[in-house]
Amino acid sequence: MRIPKFVLTLFLVGTSAIFAQEKQVTLEDIWRGTFSQERLESLKSLNNGTEYIVLNQDRKAGSSSIDVYDYKSGEKKGSLLNSSDLSELSGFQSYELSQDENMILLATDVDQIYRHSSKGIFYIYDVKSKELKKLSENKVQEPTFSPDNSKVAYVFENNLFVKDLASGKETQITTDGKKNEVINGITDWVYEEEFAFVRGFDWNADGTKVAFLRFDEIDVPEFSMDIIGKDLYPTATTFKYPKAGEANAIVSLHMYDLATAKTSDINLGDYEDFYIPRIKWTNNPDVLSVQVLNRHQNDLDLIFVNAKTNEVKVVLNEKDSAYVDVTDNLTFLADNSFIWTSEKDGYNHIYHYDKNGKLLNRITKGDWEVTNYYGFNPKSKRIYFQSTENGSVNRDVYSIKTDGSKKTRLTQKTGTNNADFSADFTYFINTYNSTSTPNEYTLHDAKSGKLVRKIKDNSELLELEKAFDFSPKELSTIEINGNNLNMWTIKPSDFDATKKYPLLMYQYSGPGSQTVSNSYFGANDYWYQMLADLGYIIVSVDGRGTGFKGAAFKKVTQNELGKFELEDQIAAAKKLGELEYIDSERIGIWGWSFGGFMSTNAILKANDVFKMAIAVAPVSSWRFYDTIYTERYMTTPQENASGYDENSPINHVDKLKGNYLLVHGSGDDNVHVQNSMRLIEALVQANKQFDWAIYPDRNHGIYGGNTRLHLYTKMTNFIKENL
Repeated sequence: MRIPKFVLTLFLVGTSAIFAQEKQVTLEDIWRGTFSQERLESLKSLNNGTEYIVLNQDRKAGSSSIDVYDYKSGEKKGSLLNSSDLSELSGFQSYELSQDENMILLATDVDQIYRHSSKGIFYIYDVKSKELKKLSENKVQEPTFSPDNSKVAYVFENNLFVKDLASGKETQITTDGKKNEVINGITDWVYEEEFAFVRGFDWNADGTKVAFLRFDEIDVPEFSMDIIGKDLYPTATTFKYPKAGEANAIVSLHMYDLATAKTSDINLGDYEDFYIPRIKWTNNPDVLSVQVLNRHQNDLDLIFVNAKTNEVKVVLNEKDSAYVDVTDNLTFLADNSFIWTSEKDGYNHIYHYDKNGKLLNRITKGDWEVTNYYGFNPKSKRIYFQSTENGSVNRDVYSIKTDGSKKTRLTQKTGTNNADFSADFTYFINTYNSTSTPNEYTLHDAKSGKLVRKIKDNSELLELEKAFDFSPKELSTIEINGNNLNMWTIKPSDFDATKKYPLLMYQYSGPGSQTVSNSYFGANDYWYQMLADLGYIIVSVDGRGTGFKGAAFKKVTQNELGKFELEDQIAAAKKLGELEYIDSERIGIWGWSFGGFMSTNAILKANDVFKMAIAVAPVSSWRFYDTIYTERYMTTPQENASGYDENSPINHVDKLKGNYLLVHGSGDDNVHVQNSMRLIEALVQANKQFDWAIYPDRNHGIYGGNTRLHLYTKMTNFIKENL
């Protein structure tokens, strides 16, 4: 039978709409880059303030280029270099410019060591002569130009070196560096992981001195980790890892004088069992700033060291009943007065001190947090920062005078805004996203925030996603235990309030963290969309202990990690279970790392609420974790045994009911697989049935090849079978 033309048209339109809505996201889509966003890679402003540079990689040609763009017009002005023009190397992974921008350090053949550290072969490129020289035949760490770019300091095999670029002469500053014994110029494992810095040396302003840290690790307990590999016999890697209550490396401060070729040992004072989480030269080449933190991390001194006399002076002290956060916000102005951020009034704010540590002014104030400090414009006397003033799930960019007046909001769209300012603070490139908008890059006038031009967006990604009919990520709050907690929800696209749905809760819950924000999808969000298509509702709730709602909210969990955080997740699950469209008999929870610690506690201590739990790379006892992180929130096990043991899953295995999946990577240098192995043994001896998987040689991120795809397939199947 012949179908009338207009009927056929309606049929085609209708079926195409149905097919568009029926397109389902797959794990292969997620983990093979279907939803990748466009980004500006390694964006940096040039000194002229009118141009910026971006690292571009030509995947097909295998080449790298540092391309120059005009801020105002967006026109490409050329390239500082293109590896296709160099015969010595085909490409490079990263770059660093000298202060005068005439020299560039290029990183190649980079090997990752731990989370932040790496070593590689480095080249030095002269922008004017276009000459390329290899820095060293060895794979080195943290090469850094002197201020006049005549020298480069770097670390090789735990010793500090300086190379004169004109003569090629290499000077070895330290000689006692030895693996698992002494480290010079870079930090040890626990400093790198928990204080988030690797380079433990710094040039002074005129390049005449190098200050550096030395770590004596001899008495630190050694951790051994088997590497299965592909050979007939496995190998072992050993490194110093101080667990809670155990000995830390002994850290000391030293100063090398290039003129005399002598090293001075700096006596910081009568400190015992302390950390040096930051060193930084002031604008005065004879004054070094040093931050000294006690082991409990609740008492921090900012010290100035006179490089001529080696005399030390405490210029500022921060104390807190719980802990003091270490940041990178310390900024010295031309007169050596400095900017400092502190939570001392209950929220993180900006303060201005003179060169002797006298408070000049409190610059920001209010029941909101400064979340990023961008810098100071000496011409306009304005400071630029990011904050949560527009709500703890949002981020906006502001400027303010150093006297605290004339605060200006520079971003207009509500969501997550992050700025990258030109060197002279004329412009900033804003990166904006929200729950409904992937990254948009726009150029703005730094004085008013006015839009100058659009640079790049992800409209193609949004167009691609239309076929999947994704559900919105709904932001809301839920009142739990006297607090309005931030929450997001993803429902099935065909959600029907008259039906009952199983609920999967995701959380991380660690101190100062945030999982609920006005930001666009990450890889896990696409997974949640896939689960929503399968008929699940997914929720995340940021409970007490998480960040950006003031110090009291964040630090309430002190000495009892896992107690209040778990109470909030349990209460949230119960309250959500009362909704007519939630099946209270089918509530699951999952998390990774701290989140895995939490989800394990949930299935053990609240087995009447949670039917299912997944834990990836969890801490099973805080006694197994490192000194800096654990003791910051728990003090030592010797001082707080009950706080450690009452909230550690390993001590509650007899309570397991329901379905539990435990996953770990055997090469995890951070949360050691020991955590899961000891938990597995405890569960076995308690005769508790559960599922578990170990990924050989994978680190805390559990990735590489098809590993993530395999892991998320396993977790998806577990959810489908058990929730």
